[in-house]
Amino acid sequence: MNVIPAIDLINGKCVRLLQGDYGKVTVYNENPLTIAKQFEDEGFEYLHLVDLDGARQGNVVNWKVVEKIAEHTALKVDFGGGVQTEEEIDRLLGLGIHYINIGSLAVRKPNIFSEWLHKFGPDNFILSADVKSEVVQISGWKENTPLTVYELIKSFMKDNLLHVACTDIQSDGMLNGPNLTLYKKLKARFPDLRLIASGGVSSIDDVQRLRFLKLNGVIIGKALYEKKITASELKQANLI
Repeated sequence: MNVIPAIDLINGKCVRLLQGDYGKVTVYNENPLTIAKQFEDEGFEYLHLVDLDGARQGNVVNWKVVEKIAEHTALKVDFGGGVQTEEEIDRLLGLGIHYINIGSLAVRKPNIFSEWLHKFGPDNFILSADVKSEVVQISGWKENTPLTVYELIKSFMKDNLLHVACTDIQSDGMLNGPNLTLYKKLKARFPDLRLIASGGVSSIDDVQRLRFLKLNGVIIGKALYEKKITASELKQANLI
């Protein structure tokens, strides 16, 4: 299982939101590249990079940060936040971004996401499902949808969907532990998907529980920034 540190971007800075609330922002570093290099030096191989400005505006905003991290680290980056056009996809893949997270667009314009999976290949995308009580939320968690996470995923299985990242909004940023029940259900219904968990991870024990479920990855944000989990602990547990 891949342990994936997270960097969220607002105004070019490394931040975290509490349960997706843009009014509850903690700035952890003015220079996200510094944090990315630190993660790389600590032995992490992957990075989850989110443009929160882009998610809110509907187009990628923090290009300079993305370019710097792609150029100055060897991290395997998955990027999300406002990707809406093929031009943006071409530019991101050209920078060496490994995976592009698609969230709101997959709900609003599913035919376009289906086309992208076929045109660019399913291994270049992660379906990003942000859920509250198993119901999908979009637009930076501001808008409800009528879809359950299971319905959303099932709708793209015909397009050879490979990767899904599911964030439990009610757990995110709370450090109360991940929603294990949700991930057990997802794994049972879609055993062949490469499933990534996100939200609530607060300890090595949480990570081990998710590994026991045979998930493909886990995204960790606040717990790393606030030293609830350290790279040395992860190394001792053979997690990085």
